[in-house]
Amino acid sequence: MKFRFALAALATAAFGAAIAQTPAPQPAPAAPPAESVAIPPPPKPAGTAWVLMDYITGQVLAGENYDQRVEPASITKVMTSYVLAAEQKNGKIRPDDQVMMSERAWREGGAGTDGSYSGFAVNKTAPLLDMEKGMAVQSGNDAAIALAEHAAGSQEAFASLMNNYAAKIGMKGSHFVNAHGLSAPEHYSTAYDLALLGRALISDYPETYAFNKIKEFTVGTITQPNRNLLLWRDGSVDGIKTGHHSGAGYCLMSSAKRGDQRLIAVVMGSTSEKQRADDSLALLNWGFRFYETHRLYEPGKVIASQRVWKGQAKEVQLGVAQPMLVSVPRGRYGDLKPSMNVPKTLVAPITQGQAIGDVKVTLDGKVIAQAPLVAINAVEEAGFFKRLWDAFWMWWESD
Repeated sequence: MKFRFALAALATAAFGAAIAQTPAPQPAPAAPPAESVAIPPPPKPAGTAWVLMDYITGQVLAGENYDQRVEPASITKVMTSYVLAAEQKNGKIRPDDQVMMSERAWREGGAGTDGSYSGFAVNKTAPLLDMEKGMAVQSGNDAAIALAEHAAGSQEAFASLMNNYAAKIGMKGSHFVNAHGLSAPEHYSTAYDLALLGRALISDYPETYAFNKIKEFTVGTITQPNRNLLLWRDGSVDGIKTGHHSGAGYCLMSSAKRGDQRLIAVVMGSTSEKQRADDSLALLNWGFRFYETHRLYEPGKVIASQRVWKGQAKEVQLGVAQPMLVSVPRGRYGDLKPSMNVPKTLVAPITQGQAIGDVKVTLDGKVIAQAPLVAINAVEEAGFFKRLWDAFWMWWESD
């Protein structure tokens, strides 16, 4: 029966078209190969827990005890920064809000305590943006408490927000009860979770992240330096945060970007301010030496074309919306295996930028990069007779 219908349709057709969907070509990375090198063991920090994470993929390049529960100390303030940035994006608070330095914030986190402080005057207000910088650069406990109270009404309510956002980030081994990081029961995290947090802050709120590379900040007559020594040692380091108290030891969450490659190192429970900096820089240097980042695909560049039914054009061009990068052990670039997953049948209309399947890149059978494929060009719906014709052939090929 289908044969007779096909003969009749072909006899009356005023045009011809290729009806078989041509398989889309598989994308293939193209870059000059690098020399293959044997990767030696990473330097081992003098800490209780540590991790080195690739920013692009989230892959752990090296680490020890990084899922072990630790006290995050003032690295907690990175979580506070993340929540404040998210609440600003949601329109709940604004950078020009006037934030009150309450007596509680001043007493628990001000100059009269053993912790770091920013120096904002008690019972007076300051712009939220200034207090954020006082917290990020000077590690001000007083600023962290005041900001928490402003954003959520109390530090306890703010801690609930911190835990909600931590869950969204994927920090499964963390729980926060305050905004500053002083030791408290049930206030804990892991080196791995903190690396995830640093990655999320860089990715989601780069403007807030940029506060962490400011080398000094002045409040009134008090100028204090950033405690991250790596900001002075290596120009590629642009964050992130130090931490210290007797229960946590000396801690440092650091990040550096060289070319397209960014790494995040977290060292917890170190023995001194200098040691945590030395060990963190050694980890970063090791990662940059033995791993490399490549740009696979650029936005707007055609990766493949796919057949479209019922459209004014026969094909849609596919690409990526954001640069697709991947980090691999040095010399393993040629071992990458890319593949695409695209729906077998595409029907117009298709809008420019519409997500259509995805592209994956594997190494040794493991997916190390994945990105949506999007339509580079729009395909408008065809006229009635073209749609009718394509509908017939879609039915014909359905068996």
